[in-house]
Amino acid sequence: MSARVRLSPSVLLVLLVLVATGCGRCGFQADPGLKIVVPAMPSTLDWSHSDPTSWANYPVMLVTQRGLTTLAPDNSVRPGLARAWERDRTPEGHEVYTFHLREDVRWSDGVTPLTAQDFVLGWHRALKGRERGEMSDLRGAEEVLALQERGASAEALQAALARTGVEALDAHTLRVTLSQPRGYFLARLANVYLFFPTPSAVLAGRSEEAVRDYFDRPRDGHPLALGPYRVEAWDRAGERVRLVYNPHSAFPPPLGPGERVAPVLTLLKSEVGPALYERGRVAFVFVDSAVALRGPTPGDLEREPLLSTYFLVFNTEKPPLDRPEVRRAFARALDREALMAGLLPEARPSHVLLPPELPGAATPEEAARLPHYEPERARAALASVPGLDRPLRLVYRSGDSFVPEAAIAERLAAQLARVGVQVTLDARSDFSAEVARRTPAGPRAYDVYLRRLGADYAHPNTFFTLFEKNGLHQTGWETQGGGEPMARFEALLERADAEPDLARARELYAQAQALLLDEMAIIAPLYHPDRYFRARAFLHGVDVDPFNFLSLRELRVDATPPEDR
Repeated sequence: MSARVRLSPSVLLVLLVLVATGCGRCGFQADPGLKIVVPAMPSTLDWSHSDPTSWANYPVMLVTQRGLTTLAPDNSVRPGLARAWERDRTPEGHEVYTFHLREDVRWSDGVTPLTAQDFVLGWHRALKGRERGEMSDLRGAEEVLALQERGASAEALQAALARTGVEALDAHTLRVTLSQPRGYFLARLANVYLFFPTPSAVLAGRSEEAVRDYFDRPRDGHPLALGPYRVEAWDRAGERVRLVYNPHSAFPPPLGPGERVAPVLTLLKSEVGPALYERGRVAFVFVDSAVALRGPTPGDLEREPLLSTYFLVFNTEKPPLDRPEVRRAFARALDREALMAGLLPEARPSHVLLPPELPGAATPEEAARLPHYEPERARAALASVPGLDRPLRLVYRSGDSFVPEAAIAERLAAQLARVGVQVTLDARSDFSAEVARRTPAGPRAYDVYLRRLGADYAHPNTFFTLFEKNGLHQTGWETQGGGEPMARFEALLERADAEPDLARARELYAQAQALLLDEMAIIAPLYHPDRYFRARAFLHGVDVDPFNFLSLRELRVDATPPEDR
């Protein structure tokens, strides 16, 4: 029998204090500076190598680094690390960008200048990283990717990298050659962090192991940064990242009267973030519960409209949904306004795929031609459809989030019942696996499912790639019409992506949207989601960007901070 351990009153008091303050993975630790709760910790600080869970890395990457371009409030492309650029085409059909870098940009040590070679090294590393397919538009990237698939030698791979379309013409001039014209390229450079530069003066010649150590173990002012903050410490076990202000950044926060920079930020993950916010322990928290959003609205609640769309997806291979006219009738049976009424403080019901804030979105005239709420027309079209005597199974993600999925699913079932369609609801924790699961007969098992699609960059292309033949749409529409509609859809996108005239490109994207939503009716858009958060009144410039990432690039605080900060 083991001896019983008796604790002294002083030790018991310490333990009680630790429990009461919620220390540990889910609670609060007394770090200096501002504390901000994020949904997840980064999985890497190596922005060139990245990994498949890249969404969790964006808050840190965006505040510590910069791209060649940036986005204006209207999502148009503006200069970033590049002060200007030219765009040309070669006789072979390649697209060539010549970027002229700002000469006043220094890395966070205040000494090392930004150079074109920083992009060459960074992009070469990205071509060997975990998301190397993202770099496939570069001329020569296909060869590099193929060599890696075949397990080619390091020498052969390095030679192929040297032939890719990224080269330093001089210290401040970068030439980028794409295999073919891509209208979305400049928008991707602003936000997709794989295209950010790396400090070649520090990393050139190091082994891959040494480079990984450089990023994975922040110390002595490294890894270097270009943004207003740099990473000082990364506590994986405690799930927090400590950021300190970078006084050498060429992109300081825009201070207003009575404002100053915050010298220290701590990003932390906590299961009790809302409770910590209520107790004044943290300065920012997302409101990720649609249920909570239906309660009394806090005075400090803020909303960011996302470049995102929530929609109903049809299994085009399974009767009776294998007929476009049936799918269109379903789209016309849905009253989006009633569907969203009262579920959120504000909502943006929609029957179009591209959010109106997106450059190149449909005009009102084009939107009016897409399937929208016409219940009598829907009822008439569905009245004699065979196969609707069985209930259709609607699959959606289980659990609470900022999208009120359960309530939307219930209201969808009620609306479809009014036009004679019975629906059963199936909330799944294994959602992705379930929508991909096939029946013994071949088609996927679901009838309809609910999904959100968010933009990765401010361009129509980002919304359409999901529905291409190799996209993860799980609809089976590549089999419809012998594959001709899908081929026509991809041809429209190819032409639009390569079109230098923005007005003409927009027309082509509008045709692609009409083919997807009307002619083939693969999906029925429902609304454009928003992200809600709460922030202290002394914080300024902290926001959620349209891509659903925490944005700290313009963070400022009142010059006279409150006691509980």
